[in-house]
Amino acid sequence: MNHLAAYETLGFFGRDPWWLVLLKAVFVFAFLVGTVLIAIVWERKVVAWMQLRIGPNRHGPWGLLQSLADGIKLALKEDLVVTGADKVVYILAPIVCAIPAFMAFAVIPFGPAGNEISIFGTRTPMQLTDFPVALLYILATASIGIYGIVLAGWSSGSTYPLLGGIRSAAQMVSYEIAMGLSFAAVFIYSGSMSTSEIVASQQPTWFAVLLPVSFIVYIIAMVGETNRAPFDLPEAEGELVGGFNTEYSSLKFAMFMLAEYVNMVTVSAVASTLFLGGWRAPWPVSVFWEGANHGWWPMLWITLKIQLLLFFFIWLRGTLPRLRYDQFMKLGWKVLIPVSLVWLVMVASVRALRNEGYGFGEVVLYVGAPIGALLLLALLRDVLRRKPEPDGDEGRPANGGAFDPMADGYPVPPLPGQQLPPVPRRRSRAPQLQDALNGANHSEGS
Repeated sequence: MNHLAAYETLGFFGRDPWWLVLLKAVFVFAFLVGTVLIAIVWERKVVAWMQLRIGPNRHGPWGLLQSLADGIKLALKEDLVVTGADKVVYILAPIVCAIPAFMAFAVIPFGPAGNEISIFGTRTPMQLTDFPVALLYILATASIGIYGIVLAGWSSGSTYPLLGGIRSAAQMVSYEIAMGLSFAAVFIYSGSMSTSEIVASQQPTWFAVLLPVSFIVYIIAMVGETNRAPFDLPEAEGELVGGFNTEYSSLKFAMFMLAEYVNMVTVSAVASTLFLGGWRAPWPVSVFWEGANHGWWPMLWITLKIQLLLFFFIWLRGTLPRLRYDQFMKLGWKVLIPVSLVWLVMVASVRALRNEGYGFGEVVLYVGAPIGALLLLALLRDVLRRKPEPDGDEGRPANGGAFDPMADGYPVPPLPGQQLPPVPRRRSRAPQLQDALNGANHSEGS
């Protein structure tokens, strides 16, 4: 029945005339660019409010045209090409980074798959296109976009951009796995990889409620995929000057900024589609208003959900400091991936048992008991392996006194009450210079 329903839903696509497909593509492009312009101003305003600053207030009413002014400024700046760069790859890298960000949005549904709306007299679904493996298409385009960053760092012919590109590649490999595993749980529960079918499967309960672990893992992974704070290590200005885009200026730099914000909008739309009901109205509205999920109204609900997730991006940037690189890799490989694997096994086991006709109590017993036993064994293992702590941490005595700033492998500042060891210094040459000057003065006087 699920395969039959999916076939009927996908049957609405591929029937639009060419001019309507072109019109939808232009709308998707305009929607993304407009959302990016709003997001840039919103980010600067929200971060300013968090930091008790005024924020942009010069261009347009309340500074709402600030992002447009920034775009004009970047377009008019001098366009430089580094002498030692691979010029072809150097120029193509921003394009490779930006185009996949727009392509991924083609399968995001803005409304029901049925032909509920009419555009110039033609009935059409509120989605550019859809196909049975739409989410694999999103993963593929997201992976291609990372190549633009890697190629930009390599083609610049400079050390810091190269390090930023390598970091971006490592982030993509690390967090794409966790993101794919969170997708797999949705595939198992919905029985489809089609975005329109996944939204249809979230009735009456959203997958954020049914699959909370997958939702949390995806939220963390999407921040890492978009290189946003606190995971903006490929462009960490404190250690890499500007990262992969250090040697870029003018419109090529603007393309990188545009790709970053478009990726934020795209991953927010994917999160809304997979876990937050997509174009469906939130619970209180859908209960009291029957027509909330019909007509043009669904476009409003998914836009609000995207804006809510964009605010989440901004909130993270305004509150959290940047992670150290080893902490970032540890979070991806030692936390997100194992948690996602265990959760995926649990979801698959539950679905298999429910399909076999087992009751809720039996499912909890067969799935929850082994997981609980594993967690208990892991807790006991940690307790038994834990060593008794001395009065102070290693290299950091609690009673004050000297401590080793490199005891844990990383340079750390002293805590209150601790003292740095004396640093050996050469003897000051000031007295010798003074004696030499005095001798010269005496000789002149004589």
